[in-house]
Amino acid sequence: MFIRAIAVLLASAAVATPAVSLAAPATAPADNGKAAGNFIADLSQRAYAVLRDKSNDKDDVRTKFRALLKENFAVTDIGNRLIRRHVRTITKQQYQAYQAAFPNYVVDTYTDNLFEFADSELKVVRTVPRGTRGTIDVYARVIRNNGAQPIDSIWTVKKNESGKYVVDNLTVAGVNLSLTQEADFTAYIQKNGFDALVQFMRDRKSA
Repeated sequence: MFIRAIAVLLASAAVATPAVSLAAPATAPADNGKAAGNFIADLSQRAYAVLRDKSNDKDDVRTKFRALLKENFAVTDIGNRLIRRHVRTITKQQYQAYQAAFPNYVVDTYTDNLFEFADSELKVVRTVPRGTRGTIDVYARVIRNNGAQPIDSIWTVKKNESGKYVVDNLTVAGVNLSLTQEADFTAYIQKNGFDALVQFMRDRKSA
């Protein structure tokens, strides 16, 4: 579920209308999170440009979305979170194989679904600094131009070691997607083993 939501929300066309609301605590950024909202709006615009470029075939879309994911998501941290119950029981080689497979799995599994959302608009509604480590919740709404029900989401962003904002988690319709995907991976590992999960991720390709 977490993987699908990344693909769906990243693929939504952006209407860059970020608006900051709510009073920020003393530890909040000086701009009260406006830069984080702009980051999400810009990320969506870039994804939209890839989808709407008629010169891109599916392989081109995969390649460009993989680059967007690597640049703008805390991929290693997200991947770690999804297997945190198993990190102490797997080998270094298993861990490396998992992290190597994770980004491609996200993109390759759901590329076809991205095109269904090329007519959408993602509007940043507000940004809310939270905690004491500079984390920002960016509230956004995906609006389908075909009249389908809007999708409300919260993009949790933080700054990486280079001081750049990256996406660290997503909450969609009130569901924390990291927790949901972690449960799915845990169930798969318990039934089939860790190596089988890695192999599944490698083999799972879009048509």
